[in-house]
Amino acid sequence: MRKIALAYSGGLDTSVIVPWLKENYPGAEVICVAADIGQGEDELRGVREKAIASGASECYVEDMRKEFVEDFVYPTLRAGAIYNRKYLLGTSIARPIIAKRQVDVARAVGADALSHGCTGKGNDQVRFELTYMTFAPDLPVIAPWREAAWKIRSREDALKYAAEHNVPVTASAKKIYSRDRNLWHISHEGGVLEDPGQGAPKDLFLLTTDPADAPNTPEVVTIGFEQGTPVSVNGESLDAVALLTRLNEIAGRHGVGRADIVEDRLIGMKSRGVYETPGGTLLYTALSELEMLVLDRRTLAAKDNISPRYADLVYEGRWWTTEKKAYDAMINVIQGRVTGSIGLSLFKGTATIVSRKSDHALYDEAFVTFGEDDVYQQSDATGFIRLFGLPQRVRALKDRKLIAEGKLEAPAETTLELT
Repeated sequence: MRKIALAYSGGLDTSVIVPWLKENYPGAEVICVAADIGQGEDELRGVREKAIASGASECYVEDMRKEFVEDFVYPTLRAGAIYNRKYLLGTSIARPIIAKRQVDVARAVGADALSHGCTGKGNDQVRFELTYMTFAPDLPVIAPWREAAWKIRSREDALKYAAEHNVPVTASAKKIYSRDRNLWHISHEGGVLEDPGQGAPKDLFLLTTDPADAPNTPEVVTIGFEQGTPVSVNGESLDAVALLTRLNEIAGRHGVGRADIVEDRLIGMKSRGVYETPGGTLLYTALSELEMLVLDRRTLAAKDNISPRYADLVYEGRWWTTEKKAYDAMINVIQGRVTGSIGLSLFKGTATIVSRKSDHALYDEAFVTFGEDDVYQQSDATGFIRLFGLPQRVRALKDRKLIAEGKLEAPAETTLELT
């Protein structure tokens, strides 16, 4: 192999993979591809220099924040996709966009293979490789964690390998947690979290204030939507990146957006993770309320049927499929009138609905008032109830006849003493 394109984060694992690839594939150049999807300046600072110092021939750092939010986060939000009841899919939606850009760079530089640093126990290996299969089915995949030559089995092993190969790393053996961060969320795994009987330590959280320490005064935030897509905060129109950043700050300040989950990994085992999705939690809450205001009962039920299937699709890395395109087409129709605003009151870890507004609202006070109205004849309910309950009435009359003819056993009598 002449060139290997590696999905690169600048962390300990992918940093040691660079020299490992050069060692195990002699003569091959390693081309690193890093995607900026909002993980923060601290994580990306000097990432290209670090890759070159580790032995890479080049490192491309791609700013993909706008595309990430608009084309990956928002479609998942509009679909109402939530995995295992609580997970808002922050890591899952990030992998297809990273892998797709990795393939694009690989094609541009003439790479002969693709590589990633995912472990053989996780979900990410599937998400990366299903994207590879879609856009580069001809390129072989090198997954070091699954190869016999890979002898690194712990953080200590990785640090030792880095020192032996003069790989610059900022990590240390004292790092307790494994984290993944982007503009949508941050996940925490490992350490004490591997014991589901232990609560998450207070110093674990990075994006959200402890609800007990949050402000003692509630804050109201109003989120505007157009056809199911967030467009404004407190009346100010914002682009996708600025809007999500603003909501992350507001929700994080009030301790909103924490989730502690024992989830089902795609490969079969259960794992425990703690997630912080502050802005995303507000968006899911607000959009759900707006849908209930605008959508009719059957359409809302149809969407609720699609949502968990969409969540499974995203979690399993099946982003680039006909199935997803079909779901998106349906969601686009459903969200066609979901335009309006929702007000949320944030207070010590909670987000409570305080206002709902939409020109497309199906709620109409003229119809639901207990006072006089001229749009609903209450006597019409009599015929409706007779028709709605007709199958039950026919069954009851039929059973009575069969019991009288001795063809059906009568139900046990109920003895009731009146006082």
